[in-house]
Amino acid sequence: MHASASSSTVRPTDATASTRPTGPGRLRWRVVDIVVASVIGVASGLIFLLWNIGYLGPKTLLEPLLPGLQGLLDGPWLFAGVLGALIIRKPGAAIYTETLAAVVSALVGNQWGGFLTLEAGLVQGLGAEIVFLIFFYRVWTLPVAILAGAGAALAGGVNNLILWYAGADAAFTVVYLISTAVSGAVIAGAGSWALARGLAATGALDRFASGRARTQRV
Repeated sequence: MHASASSSTVRPTDATASTRPTGPGRLRWRVVDIVVASVIGVASGLIFLLWNIGYLGPKTLLEPLLPGLQGLLDGPWLFAGVLGALIIRKPGAAIYTETLAAVVSALVGNQWGGFLTLEAGLVQGLGAEIVFLIFFYRVWTLPVAILAGAGAALAGGVNNLILWYAGADAAFTVVYLISTAVSGAVIAGAGSWALARGLAATGALDRFASGRARTQRV
């Protein structure tokens, strides 16, 4: 009687843990990953469209104060890749979501042209992706998110200096890179981390490691 009861007793935590991917399998994309990453990319692209116009007002205020300070406005174009990676937690998520958001912005149309918009999205996504890769897609803390936001900003900032600010002097270059890095770290990094945590708290991410980690307070 005692043997029968003990053999049939299974703790829920053990059963749940056994169904979770471990090892290389945890990095494989599932259909749900693709769907949710696509939703994040498209939704972010719509926000990009609003910021394509909304940034013009603050830009006219910042530029006269100190050339290069307009880099502080780059953050809202950088969050898609960081947010996508924090939620999906798979290789390529940052590049995919940031590039898809750029595709949405390019298809609707903006002042920079389709090709350069796509190129910028790819570069910015790569900047964030490299940071998560450095941590082997295992660390998803606030400091790493901040680094990823700054990475996206610096990659995008260097790209902008080459394409849009060619010939800029050293002072402008330094101010711009510092400004865009701060914006990326705060808005794209810390902001995306807070948003991912908020979504996880609602239960919307329970099918993802990001949602389970929030529930278990890992």
